[in-house]
Amino acid sequence: MIRPLLLPLGLAALLGGCSLLPEAEPVQTYLLPSLQPQAASQAQPLARSLGIGRPQASLVLDSTRIAVVPQGSEISSYKGARWSDPAPALLRDRLLEAFQADGRFAALSSAEQHLQSDFVLAGNLLAFQSEYRDGKPEVVIRFDARLVRADTQRVTASRSFIVRQPSRTVEVPAVVDAFGQASDQLAGQLVEWTTQRIQAEK
Repeated sequence: MIRPLLLPLGLAALLGGCSLLPEAEPVQTYLLPSLQPQAASQAQPLARSLGIGRPQASLVLDSTRIAVVPQGSEISSYKGARWSDPAPALLRDRLLEAFQADGRFAALSSAEQHLQSDFVLAGNLLAFQSEYRDGKPEVVIRFDARLVRADTQRVTASRSFIVRQPSRTVEVPAVVDAFGQASDQLAGQLVEWTTQRIQAEK
């Protein structure tokens, strides 16, 4: 009666020493760095409030994956690397930081908070990726911006922005730094454009 138990016990001991599941690949999570200190504007403050919307994006970009276009129209992502939040959320937060540092708006909020505001900055994120050119990565961010009056939901202005920032090396940390620089450039351009357009509104 003892012998039939030997095979199951031996098999259990063998399986206990190894795992049938593959080991999880280590993943490095990156914040979007801010490499450019923002100085407060010396211009006259605006008695207007602004909501910053989360940009619309494709399924590929609305993800925590760090997108890369190695060649042609092929899009992939860096292995073992992720953003701390999906790219549209990262860009929205960077814009909020830039407008807050600028200091010209009486009040700022994320549009997703559904707080009352005079204007909303919305748009589509069409590119948030690194692209290889002559064997070297270059970060490309394209954002089609829309400025909307909150009371009428009327689009008062729209413009397409595109920023390109070469990476120092092909290593992921250097590429992430290039994303930070490109985001800072885009945020600065959007702060100036949005402010000018709202100043022109009656």
